[in-house]
Amino acid sequence: MSNVELIDGKQIASDIREELKGRVQELKEEGRVPGISVVLVGDNPASQTYVNMKDKAAEEIGIYSDKKEVSDDISEQELLGIIDDLNNDDEIDGILVQLPLPDHIDEHKVIESIDPAKDVDGFHPVNTGRLFSGQQDKLRFDPCTPKGIIELIERQGIDIEGKDAVILGRSNIVGKPVAHLLIEKNATITICHSRTDDLAGKASSADILVAAVGRPEFVTEDMVKEGACVIDVGINRVDGELVGDVDFEAVKEKAGPITPVPGGVGPMTIAMLMHNTVKAREHHGV
Repeated sequence: MSNVELIDGKQIASDIREELKGRVQELKEEGRVPGISVVLVGDNPASQTYVNMKDKAAEEIGIYSDKKEVSDDISEQELLGIIDDLNNDDEIDGILVQLPLPDHIDEHKVIESIDPAKDVDGFHPVNTGRLFSGQQDKLRFDPCTPKGIIELIERQGIDIEGKDAVILGRSNIVGKPVAHLLIEKNATITICHSRTDDLAGKASSADILVAAVGRPEFVTEDMVKEGACVIDVGINRVDGELVGDVDFEAVKEKAGPITPVPGGVGPMTIAMLMHNTVKAREHHGV
């Protein structure tokens, strides 16, 4: 008899989209629905799929979705020009430049060119700085995957305060921002990475374990504390199947609440992008 407690990211993301529909309807009655523009450079199939999923979510919620598709030989200056136009477009509340970008374009320069008040991906230095310094009193957009992780944990009824949280991975996209969000919720944080001594020992002390290393089934049963909440951020393709950074079959009976792959963190990223876009529209006014 299995007693696995799955954290259903699909259902939680669906609940969030449903909540957002009501807010979008109110904004529509006030004069304008939220608008998001996604800039897609080149024809990376994974990026295309992701952008299409964002389009679908926006349509469901009632958000105006604009897509700028450009070839991968676009000059950096031309791309910056497109972003400048979007910064000045009153119909657009959120701008997202789909990563990765071609090698000849400076990713940092592109991200920094986005108006921080339209940076719904949460990667502009102004937004990361506000996250780092804990500024909750100002308009701040947190990166979508880390924000989604916090929502998953809290909506599962798990109290973060006072818990020991261990994050495997120190990326700017997940590891570092999720650490700051957990600190804001009064967790005690350890960030582990490829140079960490006794990584398995540190991981097995976690009440909340976030796996974001990009290595398939890296987290084994001996790395998980009995009853720990396990959040698997990994999306790895192995023999044509998607698997996470956690060896799910080995870990699921020992862990407490655990996210599956797919159907865990993934749907939350897009839900949080929609949330940030609605928040941006509320800030911008009619």
